[in-house]
Amino acid sequence: MAAPGPGRVSVLLPTYNERDNLPLVVWLLARTFSDSGIDFEIIIVDDGSPDGTQEIAQQLEKIYGSDKILLRPRARKLGLGTAYIHGMKYATGNFIVIMDADLSHHPKFIPEFIRKQKEGNFDIVSGTRYKGNGGVYGWDLKRKLISRGANFLTQVLLRPGASDLTGSFRLYRKEVLQKLMEKCVSKGYVFQMEMIVRARQLGYTIGEVPISFVDRVYGESKLGGNEIVSFLKGLLTLFATT
Repeated sequence: MAAPGPGRVSVLLPTYNERDNLPLVVWLLARTFSDSGIDFEIIIVDDGSPDGTQEIAQQLEKIYGSDKILLRPRARKLGLGTAYIHGMKYATGNFIVIMDADLSHHPKFIPEFIRKQKEGNFDIVSGTRYKGNGGVYGWDLKRKLISRGANFLTQVLLRPGASDLTGSFRLYRKEVLQKLMEKCVSKGYVFQMEMIVRARQLGYTIGEVPISFVDRVYGESKLGGNEIVSFLKGLLTLFATT
């Protein structure tokens, strides 16, 4: 199967109250792809943000053109997994990048993902905060410990063969992402982890690229006590069923 050279890369950007971040992340993406000579489209899946995110997205569609920016909103918050399924319906690329819209993932790593994919003909390339010169910036010690602890627990219980399970900055072959979405049942924080675990089960190959993760600049972090509880429940469910 051909690696993405002339192929198109579709970026799925789920958003909720990202009015301040969206123009910058789209500008960085457009610049990165243009500088690398990679054909691209950005699919914005907004879950009924009350802060005017959709109006910003409509303006971005006008600026960059509707072949590059596609706003595909939903009426309300319906979860990350379903946002990817919704966005994928409109994706025309043979590879799909998933990332956060809150500037915690820098688009400059995407060309590295693509190089890595070509190098090993991988089905998935995952950004990792826990290998090489990867890292986390702007988190307090508690967040770092929770993330490290969650990752360590997952490694011990599930042996997934990837170093960063809860990260959400990845490159997928389109058909692989479709297949994984059919299999995944988790919501929230556990969802990204299940994607990697299921990928291993199905025999897909995973490459990794060290990334620096920067805590969101504007807006509220989405990780609270409830997320931690649901993560542990999800982890145990995966352990019991995989």
